[in-house]
Amino acid sequence: GILPLDSEESGLCEVILVHEHYLVQKPEKVCWAAAAGTVRDGLRAYTALHYLAQASPGRAVLVLDAASPFGTIAVQLAQHRGAKVISTAHSLEDKQFLERLRPPVARVMDVSHGKIDVAESCLEETGGLGVDIVLDAGVKLYSAEDESASKSQLLPHKHDIITLLGVGGHWITTEKNLQLDPPDSHSLFLKGATVSFLNDEIWNLSQVQQGKYLYILLLGIWNSGLENTLFLFYFRPQLDEPIPLYEAKVSMEIVQKNQARKRQVIQF
Repeated sequence: GILPLDSEESGLCEVILVHEHYLVQKPEKVCWAAAAGTVRDGLRAYTALHYLAQASPGRAVLVLDAASPFGTIAVQLAQHRGAKVISTAHSLEDKQFLERLRPPVARVMDVSHGKIDVAESCLEETGGLGVDIVLDAGVKLYSAEDESASKSQLLPHKHDIITLLGVGGHWITTEKNLQLDPPDSHSLFLKGATVSFLNDEIWNLSQVQQGKYLYILLLGIWNSGLENTLFLFYFRPQLDEPIPLYEAKVSMEIVQKNQARKRQVIQF
């Protein structure tokens, strides 16, 4: 559920009073650990593919770092909507994981060795038309010599994203410091493309939007035609084993350092 902005109680309580209109019932067959570890990624994926990009059958969707917890849900949600999914993997292990997904991903590009041209591969896969929707995991903002040696080396340059984006395409970015120069904007203008920022906290910033948050939980994440089952759990979320409370500090440090490849859940 959700705590309204005018709530006088904190969510960090053993017992709180919340109006039933701010809550959605959890399906019985879904355990608490799975629900806690999947709701945020499901909310982000649904926000991106429904509200920001309107994913539909036949559209081509590129999901970067698709083996991440968010990427895994996004891939399967896009497939659930009938889209053709192209993905990148940051390691051989990630590539093998994505290739085992069913239905299969149209193309998995392992960018860990630096030999794959993401833009060229996407254009080849789409017959030169470009992809309709791009969900990034961050992008390179500068040239290679200006970037520090880090995970950013595995990310595509913003120019590559613009190049592979098709006419009327949607670029959904998680890069909060994205800077587009006039030539970049001109290229997007010529394609009639849009850039949207994926901020999963927006539903909590306005009382008007809180209803949409609950709607996503009630219909977007639950309603799949599978009785009493979250369809996101019918797919394969990336969840680690539940962590006991006494290891919460260590787990939080791992998450803050971006070293966790699976969603961490604290078991009380």
